[in-house]
Amino acid sequence: MKEKWLMAEGSWQMVKPMITTALESGFDCVLVDRDNIDRVRELGKIKVACFGAEKGTEDILVVGKGGEGDGTVALPKEAASSMDAALAKTVSGIRAAYVVIANKKYEEFAVEMGKIADYLLVIGTDWKVIPLENMIAGLQGASVKIISGVKTAEEARLALATLEKGSDGVLLDCKDPSEVKRVMDAVEESQKGRVELISAKVTAVKAVGMGDRVCVDTASMMSFGEGMLIGSQAKGFFLVHSESEDSPYVAARPFRVNAGAVHAYIRVGEKTRYLSELKSGEEVTIVSKDGLARTAIVGRAKIEKRPMILIEAEANGQRISTLLQNAETIKLVGSDGLPKPVTDIKAGNEVLVHLEETARHFGMKIEESIVEQ
Repeated sequence: MKEKWLMAEGSWQMVKPMITTALESGFDCVLVDRDNIDRVRELGKIKVACFGAEKGTEDILVVGKGGEGDGTVALPKEAASSMDAALAKTVSGIRAAYVVIANKKYEEFAVEMGKIADYLLVIGTDWKVIPLENMIAGLQGASVKIISGVKTAEEARLALATLEKGSDGVLLDCKDPSEVKRVMDAVEESQKGRVELISAKVTAVKAVGMGDRVCVDTASMMSFGEGMLIGSQAKGFFLVHSESEDSPYVAARPFRVNAGAVHAYIRVGEKTRYLSELKSGEEVTIVSKDGLARTAIVGRAKIEKRPMILIEAEANGQRISTLLQNAETIKLVGSDGLPKPVTDIKAGNEVLVHLEETARHFGMKIEESIVEQ
């Protein structure tokens, strides 16, 4: 998940509206003056960062401002610096290094700080892309999270897309509360991955009796064409449509996917989970008929006994299957992008599926031969 930070230094009267908007928008952290730490916590639950040389009551100590990080003190000739020392003596808590990238030497200095800090806050001057690309490349494999300073949502989009991977988050520095919401939208857009969906031909449809099925209710609303990837085999998943359409039988529940039997896999990010494992507060992946993927939070997972239907299909020479509740409101997505009730699906129909190229072990992709029938 990309992190959203807000720079909120200044008097409480000035920064409070920005912090309130950040809280309402789902930001992860605010960077404030030490005097405002407790005031932020009274407003809501959010990480609080603060500039300083020694750890206080903040969640994240940020070193570098008023020193080498912003050019107040000249960069050291040797690798070691007062910022090294400040980070080293903060033996507990989360530590962040703040560096203004004034030129190539500061870019190199930032990479060195990134090797010892938990977070690296990088602020550009007249640069946009190249120094950030260099820092992302130079810190590959390091555990540090790179947070790029931005002033607008457009700058956020650029930072989050740099070198495809992008920065690990953005630090917004502006006085306009509406820009907070625009940056949040930019972050959400950047986190939409893409999943390849192909057409599969249904080969068999069969009622199979009673089983335990899982309804996944999320804390997000799904729209027409969105659902979740579900399958009885980890090599293949059907796009099961959300209950985002009204029907003669029940009102729309656009937060819900009636996902299938307890044994089935659900694709979550690059891994799989069993439907029976899902719990409130965990993440799931919502996928659109166009293959766009986004993250949602599980509100609840309901397991109930219901009549089940087996659907088998074939794509690219692979046979896959899934068990779904046998009801008119449960739908797969046809190759035309339209939801189709499982009660109307017949052999020969085509539906959207996702195929995996490798097997899985404990939900992770592995190069191994596994047969699932």
